[in-house]
Amino acid sequence: MNEKEIALLWQQFEKSLQETGAALGLEGLNWQELLIFSVGQLLVTLMIGLLFGLLYIAGRTVMRWLLSRLGYGEGPYQNGLIILRYLLGLATLVAVLAQYGAEQGVLKGTARAGLMALSFYVVWVLLSRGLIHRLSRRHLDSSLVQLCKNTLSVTLMALGAITVMAQFGFDVLSIVAGLGIVGIAVGFAAQSTLSNFIAGITLLIERPFRIGDWVRIHGEEGRVVRIAFRTTWLRTRDNVFTMIPNDSVATTDIINFSAEGPTRIRIPLRVGLNESPERVREVIMPVLRSHPLTINDQTLFPRVQIRELADSAMILSAQVWVSAKDVEVKGRISCELLESVHRALAEAGIDIPVPHLQLKMDHGEARGEQIPALPEVTKNKE
Repeated sequence: MNEKEIALLWQQFEKSLQETGAALGLEGLNWQELLIFSVGQLLVTLMIGLLFGLLYIAGRTVMRWLLSRLGYGEGPYQNGLIILRYLLGLATLVAVLAQYGAEQGVLKGTARAGLMALSFYVVWVLLSRGLIHRLSRRHLDSSLVQLCKNTLSVTLMALGAITVMAQFGFDVLSIVAGLGIVGIAVGFAAQSTLSNFIAGITLLIERPFRIGDWVRIHGEEGRVVRIAFRTTWLRTRDNVFTMIPNDSVATTDIINFSAEGPTRIRIPLRVGLNESPERVREVIMPVLRSHPLTINDQTLFPRVQIRELADSAMILSAQVWVSAKDVEVKGRISCELLESVHRALAEAGIDIPVPHLQLKMDHGEARGEQIPALPEVTKNKE
């Protein structure tokens, strides 16, 4: 490309700029002066950014040295860095806006809004840490602690946003009224969701069960794996996840098998009426004690009790205790114990009766009048 072509391209560029300026009503604008002014403003902006960057490096170094001398850890240093970055960023923004000719009211509003936002952030950090510390000492559910933290965060964010908007002259009352109307409309449209949400909060506060408990809810039996604000999740023995709405959970009977530790399993047995209860216990008790998942200590130990003397059998109840973590397999434990007890009783020769019915036929002479036999029916052949 020679000099003539370059000059021609420059003329076309100037012509397009003039046409653009005419379309925007800037016919008398000197584009060279505008270019020089823009480059100058850009250089000043870069210098302002460089200056505040150097201030940030210096402030970070001084803050680390000061906190180390005072014996503070990494946490206060990181929080201090966040505040330092925010303040220097706010100062840079105000300086750049002033450089480009922003009005005095805009500069003051930006500075006040930035400081208000910073103050709300500091309050949020202090309150959230204090709240988490107090709630953790009460051993509340982690989901409830997170709910309280989120509620505090949303409340402070809403107040901070309203305060910041007020610095720029917005009508805060109109905005709050509009949000209230929107909230009422959303509440009517999502009654079921809100009902489940409130029920979830109630469950987290009352804590009828916790994550890891084995429960029965609405006929569904399983281990609690999650307590959300809308649903409660159970994992059944078949490894099927069941999600039950919290509204239904809060209004139905809940059976918690593992809330208070070990659970007792009862196994019904039948032996003959002529068998000795002491001998039956001598045969059954070693079987109950030998199972690896049954508890055998001074307070929780296997038992064999007589429950009923029926017409044809002695009804016994073999009782064992299993830990809370083994409640999920109590069905398997019952089957294994029942098989082992049946084998032990059979080997010991103990009678295991089964219901049966005996019919006695009288082979003596018939008494009373006999029913006459029916006459034979014959067919004539034609």
